[in-house]
Amino acid sequence: MKEIFSILVILFFASSLQAGTIYKWVDKEGVLHFTDDLTQVPPSYREQVETEESKDVKGAVTPPAPQAITRENREEETTADIYGRDEDWWRDQVRPWKERLREANENLDRVTKEFAEKTEEMGRKGLVSRARYQAEANKYNEEKMKYEAQITEANEMLGKLSKEAAASKANPEWLK
Repeated sequence: MKEIFSILVILFFASSLQAGTIYKWVDKEGVLHFTDDLTQVPPSYREQVETEESKDVKGAVTPPAPQAITRENREEETTADIYGRDEDWWRDQVRPWKERLREANENLDRVTKEFAEKTEEMGRKGLVSRARYQAEANKYNEEKMKYEAQITEANEMLGKLSKEAAASKANPEWLK
């Protein structure tokens, strides 16, 4: 009964094996043993070990070796738009507009903060002429309008690029 159970267990595990050497031996109690690692055979039984070459098991698949995912070996659903422009091309189109948008927002925030500080400082001094305050406000408004125009332009260009990408069936992720 032990032999049948051992054989069934061996057959179950052997079904997942691919080509390789199988070592089998019978111990002093008459139990048949199998292994694919010769070091697992007790030294006293190594002289009687029989080897068998197993065949490839139908349907068995060896997983590919792990490798770093790079642009070269990563498969993507879409590698180019309908005009042959790839992810790098689209990112190169979007990058400068995103950078301009970021810079314009930072400059607008800076100017707003500076004007608030200047207004507070003038209020602390007390007697500030209306003309001086108006001059500061005009200077602030000019800078503010300049940065707001840059923000509008960058947003419009990013919108146009988004529409163009959709029309050319580019992957929307390429614009992020």
